[in-house]
Amino acid sequence: MPRPASPGPLTAGIRSLAVPAALCLALTSCTAAGGGASDPGGDVDQAFLDQVDAALAEVESQVLSTGPNGEEPESADAAELTDEQVEEVKALGASAAVVMHYAGDDWSTSQIKGLEDEFGRLGIEVVAVTDADFDPAQQVSDIENVMTQQPDVIVSLPTDPVATAGAYRAAAEAGVELVFMDNVPEGFVAGEDYASAVSADNFGNGVISAHLMARSLGGEGTIGVVFHEADFFVTQQRYDGFRQTIEEVYPDIEIVEEQGIAGPDFAGDAQTAANAMLSQNPTLDGLWAVWDVPAEGVLAAARAAGRDDLKVATQDLGLNVGISLAQDENVIGLGAQRPYEQGVTEARLAALALLGEATPAYVALPSLGVTHENVLEAWETVYAEEAPSDLADSYVD
Repeated sequence: MPRPASPGPLTAGIRSLAVPAALCLALTSCTAAGGGASDPGGDVDQAFLDQVDAALAEVESQVLSTGPNGEEPESADAAELTDEQVEEVKALGASAAVVMHYAGDDWSTSQIKGLEDEFGRLGIEVVAVTDADFDPAQQVSDIENVMTQQPDVIVSLPTDPVATAGAYRAAAEAGVELVFMDNVPEGFVAGEDYASAVSADNFGNGVISAHLMARSLGGEGTIGVVFHEADFFVTQQRYDGFRQTIEEVYPDIEIVEEQGIAGPDFAGDAQTAANAMLSQNPTLDGLWAVWDVPAEGVLAAARAAGRDDLKVATQDLGLNVGISLAQDENVIGLGAQRPYEQGVTEARLAALALLGEATPAYVALPSLGVTHENVLEAWETVYAEEAPSDLADSYVD
Protein backbone atom coordinates (compact mmCIF):
# COMPACT_ATOMS: atom_id res chain seq x y z
CA MET A 1 0.00 0.00 0.00
CA PRO A 2 1.36 3.47 -0.81
CA ARG A 3 2.55 5.43 2.16
CA PRO A 4 0.57 8.61 2.90
CA ALA A 5 2.67 11.68 2.23
CA SER A 6 3.15 13.79 5.32
CA PRO A 7 3.07 17.57 4.87
CA GLY A 8 6.84 17.92 5.42
CA PRO A 9 8.78 21.19 5.40
CA LEU A 10 8.06 22.22 1.80
CA THR A 11 9.92 25.50 1.95
CA ALA A 12 9.87 28.57 -0.24
CA GLY A 13 13.20 27.40 -1.61
CA ILE A 14 11.59 24.32 -3.11
CA ARG A 15 8.61 26.25 -4.41
CA SER A 16 10.91 28.66 -6.23
CA LEU A 17 12.50 25.74 -8.06
CA ALA A 18 9.25 24.08 -9.03
CA VAL A 19 7.93 26.56 -11.59
CA PRO A 20 10.91 26.83 -13.96
CA ALA A 21 11.59 23.10 -13.82
CA ALA A 22 7.96 22.29 -14.56
CA LEU A 23 7.96 24.74 -17.46
CA CYS A 24 10.99 22.95 -18.87
CA LEU A 25 8.99 19.80 -19.26
CA ALA A 26 6.77 21.49 -21.81
CA LEU A 27 9.66 22.51 -24.08
CA THR A 28 10.17 20.74 -27.38
CA SER A 29 12.80 18.00 -27.35
CA CYS A 30 16.06 18.78 -29.05
CA THR A 31 19.63 17.96 -27.98
CA ALA A 32 21.46 16.23 -25.09
CA ALA A 33 22.32 12.74 -26.24
CA GLY A 34 22.42 10.01 -23.62
CA GLY A 35 25.65 8.39 -22.47
CA GLY A 36 25.98 6.41 -19.23
CA ALA A 37 23.34 5.27 -16.75
CA SER A 38 22.81 8.74 -15.34
CA ASP A 39 22.10 10.28 -18.74
CA PRO A 40 18.51 10.34 -20.01
CA GLY A 41 19.30 8.82 -23.40
CA GLY A 42 17.65 9.79 -26.64
CA ASP A 43 16.84 13.42 -27.38
CA VAL A 44 16.14 15.48 -24.29
CA ASP A 45 15.76 19.22 -24.22
CA GLN A 46 19.01 20.85 -23.08
CA ALA A 47 17.12 23.63 -21.37
CA PHE A 48 15.42 21.02 -19.18
CA LEU A 49 18.79 19.55 -18.16
CA ASP A 50 20.13 23.02 -17.43
CA GLN A 51 17.12 23.77 -15.21
CA VAL A 52 17.62 20.54 -13.27
CA ASP A 53 21.29 21.32 -12.77
CA ALA A 54 20.41 24.81 -11.54
CA ALA A 55 17.88 23.34 -9.12
CA LEU A 56 20.49 20.93 -7.78
CA ALA A 57 22.99 23.73 -7.22
CA GLU A 58 20.40 25.77 -5.34
CA VAL A 59 19.49 22.90 -3.02
CA GLU A 60 23.16 22.40 -2.13
CA SER A 61 23.49 26.08 -1.23
CA GLN A 62 20.96 25.95 1.62
CA VAL A 63 19.46 23.70 4.29
CA LEU A 64 15.82 22.78 3.68
CA SER A 65 15.20 20.57 6.73
CA THR A 66 13.82 21.77 10.01
CA GLY A 67 14.55 20.07 13.32
CA PRO A 68 12.55 17.27 14.97
CA ASN A 69 10.41 19.88 16.75
CA GLY A 70 10.33 22.36 13.89
CA GLU A 71 13.53 24.17 14.87
CA GLU A 72 15.25 26.37 12.31
CA PRO A 73 18.67 24.94 11.41
CA GLU A 74 21.92 26.57 12.44
CA SER A 75 25.29 26.11 10.77
CA ALA A 76 28.02 23.83 12.12
CA ASP A 77 30.02 27.03 12.64
CA ALA A 78 27.92 27.55 15.78
CA ALA A 79 29.80 24.65 17.37
CA GLU A 80 33.29 26.13 16.96
CA LEU A 81 35.40 26.35 20.14
CA THR A 82 38.05 28.95 20.86
CA ASP A 83 41.57 27.84 21.81
CA GLU A 84 40.81 28.88 25.37
CA GLN A 85 37.64 26.77 25.45
CA VAL A 86 39.54 23.76 24.13
CA GLU A 87 42.00 24.05 27.02
CA GLU A 88 39.13 24.40 29.50
CA VAL A 89 37.52 21.22 28.18
CA LYS A 90 40.78 19.31 28.37
CA ALA A 91 41.15 20.31 32.00
CA LEU A 92 37.80 18.69 32.83
CA GLY A 93 39.06 15.15 32.22
CA ALA A 94 35.60 14.29 30.90
CA SER A 95 34.38 11.05 29.32
CA ALA A 96 31.82 10.21 26.64
CA ALA A 97 29.84 7.24 25.36
CA VAL A 98 28.54 6.81 21.81
CA VAL A 99 25.27 4.86 21.72
CA MET A 100 24.49 4.04 18.11
CA HIS A 101 21.22 2.87 16.60
CA TYR A 102 23.25 0.80 14.16
CA ALA A 103 26.95 0.62 13.40
CA GLY A 104 27.15 -1.66 10.39
CA ASP A 105 27.42 0.79 7.50
CA ASP A 106 29.82 3.40 6.11
CA TRP A 107 27.76 6.31 7.48
CA SER A 108 27.89 5.02 11.05
CA THR A 109 31.58 4.14 10.82
CA SER A 110 32.44 7.64 9.61
CA GLN A 111 30.21 9.29 12.21
CA ILE A 112 31.95 7.35 15.00
CA LYS A 113 35.37 8.23 13.58
CA GLY A 114 34.49 11.92 13.53
CA LEU A 115 33.36 11.71 17.15
CA GLU A 116 36.41 9.80 18.31
CA ASP A 117 38.84 12.07 16.47
CA GLU A 118 37.33 15.26 17.83
CA PHE A 119 36.81 13.94 21.36
CA GLY A 120 40.47 12.93 21.27
CA ARG A 121 41.48 16.46 20.26
CA LEU A 122 39.38 17.84 23.10
CA GLY A 123 40.79 15.48 25.73
CA ILE A 124 37.47 13.68 26.25
CA GLU A 125 37.84 9.91 26.70
CA VAL A 126 35.43 7.70 24.76
CA VAL A 127 34.57 4.92 27.22
CA ALA A 128 32.07 2.99 25.08
CA VAL A 129 30.68 2.66 21.56
CA THR A 130 27.58 0.48 21.25
CA ASP A 131 25.48 -0.91 18.38
CA ALA A 132 21.76 -1.60 18.95
CA ASP A 133 21.21 -3.10 15.48
CA PHE A 134 18.01 -1.05 15.19
CA ASP A 135 16.50 -2.76 18.25
CA PRO A 136 14.99 -0.26 20.74
CA ALA A 137 15.13 -2.78 23.60
CA GLN A 138 18.82 -3.38 22.93
CA GLN A 139 19.47 0.35 22.85
CA VAL A 140 17.77 0.83 26.21
CA SER A 141 20.03 -1.89 27.59
CA ASP A 142 23.05 -0.20 25.98
CA ILE A 143 22.22 3.11 27.66
CA GLU A 144 21.80 1.42 31.03
CA ASN A 145 25.11 -0.39 30.60
CA VAL A 146 27.13 2.67 29.60
CA MET A 147 25.67 4.58 32.55
CA THR A 148 27.56 2.22 34.85
CA GLN A 149 30.73 3.82 33.46
CA GLN A 150 29.48 7.26 34.52
CA PRO A 151 30.10 9.16 31.27
CA ASP A 152 29.77 12.93 31.29
CA VAL A 153 28.37 12.88 27.76
CA ILE A 154 26.25 10.52 25.67
CA VAL A 155 26.01 11.05 21.93
CA SER A 156 23.30 8.89 20.42
CA LEU A 157 20.77 8.28 17.66
CA PRO A 158 17.52 6.97 19.21
CA THR A 159 16.14 3.96 17.36
CA ASP A 160 12.62 4.75 18.51
CA PRO A 161 11.71 8.15 20.00
CA VAL A 162 9.08 6.65 22.32
CA ALA A 163 10.53 3.31 23.42
CA THR A 164 13.94 4.76 24.33
CA ALA A 165 12.77 7.99 25.97
CA GLY A 166 12.75 6.65 29.53
CA ALA A 167 16.37 5.48 29.37
CA TYR A 168 17.55 8.81 27.99
CA ARG A 169 15.49 10.63 30.63
CA ALA A 170 17.24 8.69 33.38
CA ALA A 171 20.63 9.63 31.92
CA ALA A 172 19.67 13.30 31.70
CA GLU A 173 18.43 13.32 35.28
CA ALA A 174 21.76 11.82 36.35
CA GLY A 175 23.49 14.89 34.94
CA VAL A 176 24.73 13.46 31.63
CA GLU A 177 24.92 15.93 28.74
CA LEU A 178 23.01 14.49 25.78
CA VAL A 179 23.69 15.29 22.14
CA PHE A 180 21.52 13.54 19.56
CA MET A 181 22.12 12.52 15.98
CA ASP A 182 19.11 13.06 13.72
CA ASN A 183 16.35 11.85 16.07
CA VAL A 184 15.21 13.16 19.48
CA PRO A 185 13.26 11.19 22.15
CA GLU A 186 9.62 12.06 22.52
CA GLY A 187 8.91 14.86 24.98
CA PHE A 188 12.50 16.13 25.14
CA VAL A 189 13.14 19.86 25.03
CA ALA A 190 16.39 21.34 23.76
CA GLY A 191 18.27 23.31 26.40
CA GLU A 192 16.42 21.50 29.17
CA ASP A 193 16.64 17.76 28.50
CA TYR A 194 19.44 17.72 25.95
CA ALA A 195 22.08 20.05 24.58
CA SER A 196 21.55 19.82 20.82
CA ALA A 197 20.62 17.66 17.85
CA VAL A 198 22.77 17.44 14.73
CA SER A 199 21.67 16.17 11.36
CA ALA A 200 22.24 16.28 7.66
CA ASP A 201 19.75 18.10 5.46
CA ASN A 202 17.70 14.96 4.92
CA PHE A 203 14.80 16.74 3.27
CA GLY A 204 17.31 18.37 0.93
CA ASN A 205 18.94 15.03 0.19
CA GLY A 206 15.55 13.64 -0.80
CA VAL A 207 15.05 16.63 -3.08
CA ILE A 208 18.47 16.07 -4.66
CA SER A 209 17.75 12.40 -5.37
CA ALA A 210 14.44 13.40 -6.98
CA HIS A 211 16.12 15.89 -9.29
CA LEU A 212 18.80 13.34 -10.22
CA MET A 213 16.18 10.68 -10.92
CA ALA A 214 14.22 13.13 -13.07
CA ARG A 215 17.34 14.16 -14.95
CA SER A 216 18.23 10.55 -15.74
CA LEU A 217 14.68 9.88 -16.99
CA GLY A 218 14.49 13.01 -19.11
CA GLY A 219 11.57 14.23 -17.01
CA GLU A 220 9.14 11.38 -17.69
CA GLY A 221 8.55 7.75 -16.80
CA THR A 222 7.30 5.44 -14.06
CA ILE A 223 9.09 4.75 -10.79
CA GLY A 224 8.75 2.79 -7.56
CA VAL A 225 9.68 3.81 -4.02
CA VAL A 226 11.17 1.73 -1.19
CA PHE A 227 10.68 3.66 2.07
CA HIS A 228 11.50 3.10 5.75
CA GLU A 229 8.39 1.87 7.53
CA ALA A 230 9.18 3.27 10.97
CA ASP A 231 8.71 6.32 13.18
CA PHE A 232 12.10 7.69 12.16
CA PHE A 233 12.32 11.43 11.63
CA VAL A 234 15.19 11.65 9.16
CA THR A 235 14.10 8.85 6.84
CA GLN A 236 10.62 10.38 6.76
CA GLN A 237 12.16 13.71 5.77
CA ARG A 238 14.11 12.28 2.86
CA TYR A 239 11.00 10.41 1.69
CA ASP A 240 8.97 13.64 1.89
CA GLY A 241 11.64 15.58 0.00
CA PHE A 242 11.80 13.01 -2.77
CA ARG A 243 8.07 12.43 -3.15
CA GLN A 244 7.01 16.07 -3.01
CA THR A 245 9.63 17.11 -5.54
CA ILE A 246 8.59 14.41 -7.99
CA GLU A 247 4.90 15.26 -7.60
CA GLU A 248 5.20 19.04 -7.69
CA VAL A 249 8.11 19.59 -10.08
CA TYR A 250 7.94 16.61 -12.45
CA PRO A 251 4.28 15.81 -13.26
CA ASP A 252 5.24 13.46 -16.10
CA ILE A 253 6.99 11.10 -13.69
CA GLU A 254 4.51 8.77 -11.97
CA ILE A 255 5.14 6.92 -8.72
CA VAL A 256 3.24 3.73 -9.50
CA GLU A 257 4.06 1.69 -6.38
CA GLU A 258 5.56 2.10 -2.91
CA GLN A 259 6.63 -0.53 -0.39
CA GLY A 260 7.95 -0.11 3.13
CA ILE A 261 10.72 -2.04 4.84
CA ALA A 262 11.27 -2.27 8.59
CA GLY A 263 14.51 -4.28 8.87
CA PRO A 264 16.77 -5.30 10.42
CA ASP A 265 17.67 -6.99 7.10
CA PHE A 266 17.19 -3.82 5.10
CA ALA A 267 19.03 -5.02 2.00
CA GLY A 268 17.14 -8.32 1.93
CA ASP A 269 13.78 -6.67 2.60
CA ALA A 270 14.43 -4.08 -0.11
CA GLN A 271 15.38 -6.80 -2.58
CA THR A 272 12.10 -8.61 -1.86
CA ALA A 273 10.15 -5.36 -2.29
CA ALA A 274 11.96 -4.49 -5.53
CA ASN A 275 11.47 -8.01 -6.90
CA ALA A 276 7.73 -7.65 -6.36
CA MET A 277 7.61 -4.21 -7.98
CA LEU A 278 9.57 -5.33 -11.03
CA SER A 279 7.38 -8.41 -11.38
CA GLN A 280 4.18 -6.37 -11.23
CA ASN A 281 5.57 -3.50 -13.30
CA PRO A 282 8.10 -5.03 -15.75
CA THR A 283 8.52 -1.73 -17.64
CA LEU A 284 9.31 0.31 -14.51
CA ASP A 285 11.89 2.97 -15.38
CA GLY A 286 13.35 3.68 -11.96
CA LEU A 287 13.41 2.82 -8.27
CA TRP A 288 14.21 5.04 -5.29
CA ALA A 289 15.54 3.57 -2.04
CA VAL A 290 15.60 5.44 1.25
CA TRP A 291 19.33 4.90 1.89
CA ASP A 292 22.27 3.00 0.46
CA VAL A 293 21.80 -0.35 2.24
CA PRO A 294 18.23 -0.81 0.92
CA ALA A 295 19.55 0.42 -2.44
CA GLU A 296 21.93 -2.55 -2.44
CA GLY A 297 18.87 -4.81 -2.27
CA VAL A 298 17.30 -2.92 -5.16
CA LEU A 299 20.49 -3.42 -7.18
CA ALA A 300 20.36 -7.16 -6.47
CA ALA A 301 16.78 -7.27 -7.70
CA ALA A 302 17.69 -5.34 -10.85
CA ARG A 303 20.51 -7.78 -11.60
CA ALA A 304 18.23 -10.78 -11.03
CA ALA A 305 15.68 -9.31 -13.42
CA GLY A 306 18.29 -8.46 -16.06
CA ARG A 307 17.40 -4.78 -15.72
CA ASP A 308 20.71 -3.03 -16.32
CA ASP A 309 18.65 -0.10 -17.64
CA LEU A 310 16.78 0.46 -14.34
CA LYS A 311 17.60 3.87 -12.85
CA VAL A 312 18.28 3.73 -9.09
CA ALA A 313 18.51 6.81 -6.86
CA THR A 314 19.11 6.89 -3.12
CA GLN A 315 20.72 8.73 -0.20
CA ASP A 316 24.06 8.14 1.56
CA LEU A 317 27.32 7.40 -0.21
CA GLY A 318 28.10 3.83 0.82
CA LEU A 319 30.86 1.86 -0.89
CA ASN A 320 28.64 -0.50 -2.88
CA VAL A 321 26.37 2.18 -4.33
CA GLY A 322 29.46 4.28 -4.89
CA ILE A 323 31.00 1.52 -7.00
CA SER A 324 27.80 1.31 -9.07
CA LEU A 325 28.05 5.07 -9.61
CA ALA A 326 31.74 4.84 -10.49
CA GLN A 327 31.02 2.11 -13.03
CA ASP A 328 28.14 4.19 -14.45
CA GLU A 329 25.71 1.34 -13.92
CA ASN A 330 22.25 1.30 -12.29
CA VAL A 331 22.82 3.94 -9.60
CA ILE A 332 22.37 7.31 -11.31
CA GLY A 333 22.89 9.58 -8.32
CA LEU A 334 22.27 10.19 -4.66
CA GLY A 335 22.06 12.83 -1.98
CA ALA A 336 24.92 12.41 0.48
CA GLN A 337 25.26 13.30 4.11
CA ARG A 338 28.51 14.47 5.73
CA PRO A 339 28.84 11.96 8.60
CA TYR A 340 32.45 12.67 9.57
CA GLU A 341 31.77 16.39 9.86
CA GLN A 342 28.53 15.61 11.70
CA GLY A 343 30.46 13.57 14.28
CA VAL A 344 32.99 16.37 14.76
CA THR A 345 30.16 18.86 15.24
CA GLU A 346 28.43 16.66 17.82
CA ALA A 347 31.64 16.33 19.83
CA ARG A 348 32.11 20.09 19.82
CA LEU A 349 28.55 20.74 20.96
CA ALA A 350 29.01 18.24 23.77
CA ALA A 351 32.17 20.09 24.84
CA LEU A 352 30.36 23.42 24.84
CA ALA A 353 27.57 21.91 26.94
CA LEU A 354 30.15 20.64 29.46
CA LEU A 355 31.45 24.19 29.76
CA GLY A 356 27.94 25.46 30.44
CA GLU A 357 27.81 27.38 27.16
CA ALA A 358 24.57 27.87 25.25
CA THR A 359 24.20 25.52 22.28
CA PRO A 360 21.85 25.68 19.29
CA ALA A 361 18.86 23.35 19.47
CA TYR A 362 19.37 22.06 15.94
CA VAL A 363 22.40 22.08 13.65
CA ALA A 364 22.15 20.79 10.09
CA LEU A 365 24.85 20.24 7.50
CA PRO A 366 24.07 20.92 3.82
CA SER A 367 23.29 18.14 1.39
CA LEU A 368 25.63 17.01 -1.37
CA GLY A 369 24.61 15.71 -4.77
CA VAL A 370 26.72 12.79 -5.97
CA THR A 371 26.85 11.52 -9.55
CA HIS A 372 29.18 9.44 -11.67
CA GLU A 373 31.19 12.52 -12.51
CA ASN A 374 32.04 13.58 -8.93
CA VAL A 375 31.82 10.34 -6.93
CA LEU A 376 35.54 10.16 -6.10
CA GLU A 377 35.76 13.79 -4.98
CA ALA A 378 32.49 13.42 -3.07
CA TRP A 379 33.90 10.47 -1.11
CA GLU A 380 36.68 12.72 0.21
CA THR A 381 34.13 15.39 1.18
CA VAL A 382 31.82 12.92 2.91
CA TYR A 383 34.39 10.80 4.74
CA ALA A 384 37.40 13.13 5.08
CA GLU A 385 39.66 10.56 3.42
CA GLU A 386 40.65 9.47 -0.06
CA ALA A 387 38.34 7.15 -1.95
CA PRO A 388 39.23 3.49 -1.22
CA SER A 389 40.95 1.54 -3.97
CA ASP A 390 37.86 -0.60 -4.58
CA LEU A 391 35.98 2.55 -5.52
CA ALA A 392 38.77 4.40 -7.32
CA ASP A 393 39.73 1.36 -9.38
CA SER A 394 36.09 0.88 -10.43
CA TYR A 395 35.80 4.29 -12.04
CA VAL A 396 35.18 4.34 -15.79
CA ASP A 397 35.40 7.46 -17.94
